[in-house]
Amino acid sequence: MEGGRAAAARGGLTREQALSRAAALCGSGERCSSQVMEKLSSWGVEGDDAAYVMGRLAAERFVDDERFCRAYCHDKFRYNRWGRVKLRQMLRRLRLESGAIEAGLAEIPEAEYRQALCEALRQKDRTLREEDACRRKGKLVRHLLSRGFEAELVLDAVDDFLGL
Repeated sequence: MEGGRAAAARGGLTREQALSRAAALCGSGERCSSQVMEKLSSWGVEGDDAAYVMGRLAAERFVDDERFCRAYCHDKFRYNRWGRVKLRQMLRRLRLESGAIEAGLAEIPEAEYRQALCEALRQKDRTLREEDACRRKGKLVRHLLSRGFEAELVLDAVDDFLGL
C-alpha cells in the first residue's frame, strides 16, 4: 500500500482508485490492454501501480485482448465492411499479439467475407463513370484495396466482375 500513499501524496490516484476507474472504463465497453495502459498513464498511474491494476483487470476478466480482437473484427467487418488487411493493421497499431489478432480474424465467415467484397465492388462500380476498362479496373482495385481486402482476392473478383 506504500505506493498508494505515495501516489496520493503526489496528487495522483491510489492503486484502488485507479483500479475502480479502470474497471468502470472496461465495463462501459470492450478495451484492450494497451488502451487501458494509455488511460492509466494519462491518470498518472505508472510502474508497479499500473502493473498491479492491469494484473487485477486481467485476472477479473475486465481486459482480455483475444476477446477484444474478436469483438473488434466482428464490429468493423459487420458495420464498416473492412477487409482482413485493414483489420490486422489497425489491431497491430494497438500493439496486440498476433495470436489474438489471428483468432479475431478467424471469426469472420469466409462466405460473408467474399460476399462483402462483391457488394463493395458492385457499389463502387455503380458510382464510376469511367468507360475505359483498364482505368475502371484500376479504380475498382484501388478502392477495394483501400477497404482492406487482400490483393489476390480483389484482382480475382474484379476480373470476374468485368469479365476479363
